[in-house]
Amino acid sequence: MAASTPRPRFGTDGVRGVANTQLTNDHALALGRAAVRVLQARQFVVGRDTRRSSRMLEAAFVAGLASEGALVELLGDVPTPAVAFVGQQRGIAGAMISASHNPFADNGIKLFASGGRKLPDEIERTIDAELDRLGELTRIGADVGEIVDGGGDVEHYFEHLHAALGTRTLHDLKIVVDAANGAASRFAGKVLARAGADVVAIADQPDGLNINDHCGATHPAALAAAVVANGAALGLALDGDADRLIAVDHTGAIVDGDHVMAVLALDMKARGLLRADTVVVTVMTNLGFRLAMRDHGVEVVETPVGDRYVLAALDAGNYSLGGEQSGHVILRDLATTGDGLLTGLLLADAVVRSGRSLAELAGVMRRLPQVLVNVRLTERRAGLLDDIAGDVAAAERQLNGQGRVLIRSSGTEPLVRVMVEAPTHEQADDVAHSLAAVVERLA
Repeated sequence: MAASTPRPRFGTDGVRGVANTQLTNDHALALGRAAVRVLQARQFVVGRDTRRSSRMLEAAFVAGLASEGALVELLGDVPTPAVAFVGQQRGIAGAMISASHNPFADNGIKLFASGGRKLPDEIERTIDAELDRLGELTRIGADVGEIVDGGGDVEHYFEHLHAALGTRTLHDLKIVVDAANGAASRFAGKVLARAGADVVAIADQPDGLNINDHCGATHPAALAAAVVANGAALGLALDGDADRLIAVDHTGAIVDGDHVMAVLALDMKARGLLRADTVVVTVMTNLGFRLAMRDHGVEVVETPVGDRYVLAALDAGNYSLGGEQSGHVILRDLATTGDGLLTGLLLADAVVRSGRSLAELAGVMRRLPQVLVNVRLTERRAGLLDDIAGDVAAAERQLNGQGRVLIRSSGTEPLVRVMVEAPTHEQADDVAHSLAAVVERLA
C-alpha cells in the first residue's frame, strides 16, 4: 500500500472515503484480511449499493476475506439491513459496501460482527491496529476461502418484513416511495405493493452515478412534489443503502426521523409494545421530541450520534425503540440496525390502523426551530471543541434555558456540525452562525 496514501479510518458508520483515491482497492483488500483476523469469523455475507465503485471495492474486499480463509456469500445490490438480517439469522459476520447517503463518488465499508451487529469502538480500533501488522499471505490450496452466490437469503429478509405486519395489510393506501436510486431500487415498490399498498415508485432506476442525486432521504423535495401530484396519502424516502427513512405527509410536508419515532413510540405504547415506556435517541434529536414524549409519559434515553450507540443503549436497557433524527430507526424486536423499509411499513400501518392522516399523527410533536451549520475543515484539529467551550456556554446563557446548543465533529466527513435550537428560527440562526464563525476562526 502506497505510504503516500493514508488509509481511511473508522468513523460513525464504518470506513468511508472517495472511492479509488481515499478508499482504494488496496485499502479494501487489507480491511478484509484484518476483519477475518480480528473478528475470528470463518463466514461472511456481503452486500453492496448501486454506486459504480461498489463492485470494484467489493471484489477487493472479498478477496481479502477469502485470502484469510473465509467463506464469502455475495448478496448483490441489497439494503444494509438485509445484510444485518442474514447475519443475525445465521449467526455469521457481514459487510456492506456503501457510503449510505453520501454522494456517489464516495464509498465505504460497514462491518457486522457475527449475529448482524455493528462493531463497538474497541473492535474497530483493534481492526485498525491489525492493518498495521498485516504480513505476507500464507494460506494455499484448500485453506484459501471460497466466494459464492448467497442471493437466496435475501428473500427471507423480505418475508421477515411482511411478517412484521402480521395479518394486516395497507388497504390500498396510496404511497409514493423514493428509492434514492440505491440499494432498495429493485425492492422498495414490490415490498409495499405486496403489503397491499397502491404504489408509485420514483428514483428506482440506478445507473451507477445517480445514487442520492437530488433524491432519497437527504433530498426529499422530489418525493414531496410526487406525493401531492399523485394525491398520495404519504411518501417514503430511503437513502442509498436503505437503512434510514424520511417520510412526507399528504400535503408534502417533511416528516423527519424525530416525528417518525414520535408516531411509532405512541403507537407502540398504546399497544403495550414500548418496553419500559422508553425511547432511545441521540444528542441530535429535537427538543420538541423530548417535550412531546414527556407530555405522553415516555422516558427518553440519550446517546452519541450513531445507530450503533442507539443499539447498545437499547440492549443495555432492554428497550424496544430508538433512532436518529436522520431517519435511522431501530425496532429492536425486529432488527439489529436501522431499516428504512421496515420503518416505512410500520409507519404506514399506524396510519391505516388509526384512521388518521400522517400529518395528524406527526402533529403530536412541535419541532423547535433548529439550525445546523456545517463547518468544513481542511484537517481535523485535536482540542478544537475544548477551545470553544466558553463560547458555547455564553450561547447557552443567551438562550436562557429555552433552547439547546450542540457542537460535534462529524464521524463520516471532515466537518464540525454546529446545531442550535431556539424558540424562533431567527434566534437559532443567529446563535448558530455566530458559533460557526468562531469554529472557522480557530480551525
